[in-house]
Amino acid sequence: MSGADDPDLAVGVDAFTEEGAGLEVAVVGAGAVGATAAYDLAREGADVTLYDRGSVASGSTGRAAGICYDAFADGLDAEIASDAIERFRALSGDDTFPFVECPYVWLAREGDDERADAVREEVARMQDNGVVAFEMDADALADRFPVLRTDDVAVAGIAGAAGYADPAEYAACLAAAATGAGATLETETPVEIRSDPTGVVRPNGELHEVDAVLVAAGAHTKALLADAGIDLAMKPYRVQALVSSGDFAEPMCYDATGDFYVRPHADGLLAGDGTETREADPDGYDRDADDGFADGLRERVAHRVPAIAETDASLERAWAGLCTATPDRDPLVGALEDGLYVATGFQGHGFMRAPAIGERITTEILGGEGIDAFDPTRFDGDEAFEIGAGMALEPN
Repeated sequence: MSGADDPDLAVGVDAFTEEGAGLEVAVVGAGAVGATAAYDLAREGADVTLYDRGSVASGSTGRAAGICYDAFADGLDAEIASDAIERFRALSGDDTFPFVECPYVWLAREGDDERADAVREEVARMQDNGVVAFEMDADALADRFPVLRTDDVAVAGIAGAAGYADPAEYAACLAAAATGAGATLETETPVEIRSDPTGVVRPNGELHEVDAVLVAAGAHTKALLADAGIDLAMKPYRVQALVSSGDFAEPMCYDATGDFYVRPHADGLLAGDGTETREADPDGYDRDADDGFADGLRERVAHRVPAIAETDASLERAWAGLCTATPDRDPLVGALEDGLYVATGFQGHGFMRAPAIGERITTEILGGEGIDAFDPTRFDGDEAFEIGAGMALEPN
């Protein structure tokens, strides 16, 4: 179904439900999660203002890889990811944003017995949870994806419910849909959070008092809430990626032993790794890739995708962005206190979960059930913890 035909984006104001009628909500952060939540809340009849200190998708969303899959061994993660994939499919279209279906492969190399065992266990657990995933040996992988080098592969998993999209295009589309549903968009408007009374303070000092505030400001969420006297168990961390020219159509692939991922891109391919396991300053981090990062990563990618080395592939661009980590690697989604909600800590998986998280946090704000496992009050906010990469295969 294309977004142009989907009632989610084509519905008129008269068709909105009345669950949120009369409820005034401020959403802080016009990235993928915030824009989705603003759209869903506005569709439910809430009076929504979507704020951002910059432009739509100017933060972490605009620097994300755009990879989407449901290949999670945990049942809740798989459910949320599956719902998100279905909604990406429903919302995408010629008049909205492209979502390109593409298989997702993750693999371990020969000699990496711990990760190879982890791949096999993950595939089995995914199948138990109803995820369509299969185990492949090197020969089967070569037959299915001849573009990949497979002679050093011990085992691979493959998931078919996967694809990729441009995160900035998605966020722009959902922000526009939110305004079409009646929301107000206020970009270039840094705000301060207030919990008593609930609201946000605009740059001119004016208090915009509301019934509920959702803070979905990515790496800036922790600092925003700290100013409101709330400690959050979240750390921003820096990651790096690049786009290279070349001929690469499928699959999306995560080489767990080599610790990098690659996906098709309109300009050739997008690849990334470069996770820094230390807390980053969201206002002061280096947005450019490190010296030597691109050359080193392109060499590693060429090991798995030899055609890249055999062509005149050239570096198009390289950059750094921010992800957010939590002590248990699960996100913080839900009510911090009465009227104040948060959605952050996605370990690099925020974009791929955005369509489903937007729906679920909307349900909670409107008085429904939240996601118990992601309850942000499960931490005190002062926990000491180490940052771990989001796209990682943990050995057993």
